[in-house]
Amino acid sequence: MNRWRNRVAVVTGASSGIGAACAKLILAQGIKVVGIARRSQRLEELKRALPNNQQQLFHFKQCDVAQARQVNAAFDWIEQELGGTDILINNAGILREGNLVDMPISDVLDVVNTNLLGSVYCLQNAFKSMRKRAYPGHLIFINSIAGLPGYNPGMEEPSLNIYTPTKFALSAINEICRQELITLKAKVKTTNISPGWVSTEFVSDESKAQLGDVILQADDIANAVIYALSTPPHAQVQEITLRALGEWF
Repeated sequence: MNRWRNRVAVVTGASSGIGAACAKLILAQGIKVVGIARRSQRLEELKRALPNNQQQLFHFKQCDVAQARQVNAAFDWIEQELGGTDILINNAGILREGNLVDMPISDVLDVVNTNLLGSVYCLQNAFKSMRKRAYPGHLIFINSIAGLPGYNPGMEEPSLNIYTPTKFALSAINEICRQELITLKAKVKTTNISPGWVSTEFVSDESKAQLGDVILQADDIANAVIYALSTPPHAQVQEITLRALGEWF
């Protein structure tokens, strides 16, 4: 991890859950972190809760990744103030309730614009920074087992509607990026991390009660991020799937 010290990692959806856990563990490695999220107050609270020696390494920008202009402005600020983006943790994501066959199209668009297009906006900005400086950076996508072929939650579980297709697409984006980066002769890595159920505010209390201890913690996914980042320059961890022991799906 020494090669990343004092470099810049951008973490989207950093205000809670997996994003906040990633930010903390990355900061502990001596890496600067820019947290991006819609809830700036939560980002401020995260910064205040950090050890004093890490607070100076943590920066944040209020940003809705579904809005291309906001994403561009955030990455422009990173370029001007911190020198560029070296690591991207594409983590921001949302879910709306309902069945795809009849849910409001506005909800469908919210999920697609955040989970899919938001990831594209961020990866394009991050790669532009890496390419301009010829820096061997790392693009990491926090995905879901919902994006794996064969995922079937069962008839009694609520539909994940358009969420599942966006996660399937994110797996494809990771592979397309890997291929394109080879073609462009860019020494940039890509990693797709697909966890199962994770104990965050994203999961309802009812679901947490049903799952009991068969559930991952946010730090489990953050540790997978650290593992991918810790590999030597010649080695690339392309895919990581994480499930709690005993998880059925």
